[in-house]
Amino acid sequence: MTLAAPVQADLSYGGKNFNTLAAESYTLAGLKGNFTDWLDAAYLKTDLPVSKTAPAGQTLRAALDARKAELGTAKGEARDTLARDTAVWAHTFIKKAVPKFSLERGFEFASMATTGERQCLLQSVVIAGLLQRAGLSAGLVMVWNSQSGQESNLGHVTSVLRLPGGAGDLEIDASEPTPTATHSGVLAWADGSYRFLNASFGPGDVIGSYAHADGKGSVKPAGLTFLSLNYVRSQFDYYRGERAIGGLLGTGTGKATPGGLKLSEKWLKAALTEEPNNALAAGVLGNVWRKEGRMGEARTQYLKAAGLYAAQGHMPTGMVANLQWAKSQAGR
Repeated sequence: MTLAAPVQADLSYGGKNFNTLAAESYTLAGLKGNFTDWLDAAYLKTDLPVSKTAPAGQTLRAALDARKAELGTAKGEARDTLARDTAVWAHTFIKKAVPKFSLERGFEFASMATTGERQCLLQSVVIAGLLQRAGLSAGLVMVWNSQSGQESNLGHVTSVLRLPGGAGDLEIDASEPTPTATHSGVLAWADGSYRFLNASFGPGDVIGSYAHADGKGSVKPAGLTFLSLNYVRSQFDYYRGERAIGGLLGTGTGKATPGGLKLSEKWLKAALTEEPNNALAAGVLGNVWRKEGRMGEARTQYLKAAGLYAAQGHMPTGMVANLQWAKSQAGR
């Protein structure tokens, strides 16, 4: 059955959803203040104005609103060029304002503000938020096959700009040295489900179409929906579970601890409550239970996760191995 597409996440910089995500991170870290105030100040320090004609000392939000007005009056190719220029600026700005990358902490708004660290999910949320504030259509997709051809289990996130003239999509990834990326394998909503897709790139790194990874169809950019707010929230909690101190990966302790594994379980369950279709969170929860010796629960969870991956059109190598293990446990 084909389901209606979810609404892509409204992450406009300074808007309700953006501020709520940031406030939740600050609260978890026990940090006072407001993230947008911090980023506004960082914008002035970087001396990278959104527009070369911007008045000196103009705030970030005012500059983005001014760019929105410019985009509103631009026509045809000039509008697409201005949109691309805005994305290039956002990529450059984030890399300069937040110079360090951290898998362990960089997904938290609080870390960006206190230690200058970023990670793929958070930098993509911020870039998409800046572009949306400027009046552009932008959002997030998961990445399962990188521009270097490295396949992963949805191990990366990138922001995507939809060019206003209808030419296609541009991946804007602050993990890469150049503003536009060419990650070939992405996951987003298309044809009634979240699906593994293969992006087809044309001149200027513009994505003109997406093919289902299982070969069962294709979709133009206009038919693809970026991740919903629930999925984005789910990914924040996924990373909190994956990187919990003493959790599944042994972050901060060098090994998993009973208390840390409980934290991983807590956050992964929260991720699945927010977005039951988050196949990555579903599979990794099985890993937690297996590490705890809860083999029956791990087996059941792997089977659930495998069902999600199958419905979405691709089974990563790690999930194939977990599924084989789960099937070997039948009757034990």
